[in-house]
Amino acid sequence: MPGRKEALGGGTWDIDTEYGGGVTVTIGPGSVATHGSIAAFEEAHRRWGSIPWRELVSPAIDVARRGFRLSSASRYYLEYVHESIFGWDDESRAAVHDADGRLETGLIVLPDLAASLELIAADGAAALHTGVLARLISADVIRRGGILGPDDLASYRPVVRPSLLSTVGEWTFGTNPPPSVGGVCVAAMLRLLDGRPRGAWSADDVDHLIRVQRAVLGHRLEILDHTDDLVRDAAAFLDLIDRDHLAVLESGSTAHVSATDSDGGACSVTVSSGYSSGMIAEGTGIWLNNCLGEQELNPRGLHGLTPGTRLLSNMAPTVGHHVDGSALAIGSPGADRITTAIVQALAGLVNGGLDLQQAINHPRVHVHRAGRRGEVIKTETDLTMYYGGVAAALRRAPSTGSRDGAAGSEGEMVAAADPRRDGAVRLVRGPTDEGPHTV
Repeated sequence: MPGRKEALGGGTWDIDTEYGGGVTVTIGPGSVATHGSIAAFEEAHRRWGSIPWRELVSPAIDVARRGFRLSSASRYYLEYVHESIFGWDDESRAAVHDADGRLETGLIVLPDLAASLELIAADGAAALHTGVLARLISADVIRRGGILGPDDLASYRPVVRPSLLSTVGEWTFGTNPPPSVGGVCVAAMLRLLDGRPRGAWSADDVDHLIRVQRAVLGHRLEILDHTDDLVRDAAAFLDLIDRDHLAVLESGSTAHVSATDSDGGACSVTVSSGYSSGMIAEGTGIWLNNCLGEQELNPRGLHGLTPGTRLLSNMAPTVGHHVDGSALAIGSPGADRITTAIVQALAGLVNGGLDLQQAINHPRVHVHRAGRRGEVIKTETDLTMYYGGVAAALRRAPSTGSRDGAAGSEGEMVAAADPRRDGAVRLVRGPTDEGPHTV
């Protein structure tokens, strides 16, 4: 939450879109929160990186120079919001529209983006927090009425926290803890599913899944989204689940990458710019987030948090290790559908006898506004990006079965992407051919 030295409460407006069956989104300069993804990547690189930072950034620089095409998922979203969200800022409008005002079908090249990435390659995250890019972004946001000041950017630090752990059969899964509410929901739903489905999904299994979603997402909307101590109340909720399942059941613009390697390492990364503020910071080529304007993540209202407070998040990147040494990385974009998409894919893989791709492809159900007026049980009939875009990578331990869909060979690497979005998989080998790495 920014605003250490700025007047709070302005620089935004609401738009109503039919995307996802109807969503109200707050956009504009005042919706831009303090960014942190590059700082998080840099911290991960410092701890575990094996190649120079510049080499990690170089592929993005090449893409920025050449330009890129909109994925089908991006085009689907933009069909709803290309005017309302991406049309009010001149540079943003020019980026996604052709000369006739239609959605761009050719390559998108964002002026200044390659140069910005060059600065990040040279200076690391400092470029975005104390350097040239920080000054450009903050100055443009404040000039247009936002609250992201230079002190907000300079004060940002990534925080490393222990994972939330859940055991399902012979798997142990770790997901992200508070202040993410997404990880809490994944852990809670995995525990409440209680080993279901045991084979193919039955009607009773689906009914149980709906009860689980209603209990967990309802508790989130009622308690977790409004608490003054998410760590305390999340732990109390998970403790209650462990003590008494029945008491709980009867009584809320994202991209994802999963990777595993031949050594059994697993990495799951979810990043988001929300629905987008709609603005590109002048001189940077960088589209800015609207994380303060995602209303479901800001239950206290616009600018309702104390500056410096971490925001809620639906994101729930998850890794798992099996007792036989197999390793799994999994996650999804999809706003409040992130948690339900991940849990259903894991349930199908671990309990339902499905291989990895089958578990991801399987139709999903999602309880919207759980336990509240207007609750809707949304059952997927045709695969659509609304229900998320799960990506998973699996490293099978030697001599395991073929549940993941791969033939039996030592250390088999398997990956699966969601047909609901333009996911892709790749198997690569290191420069010394030390072993395969699945993405």
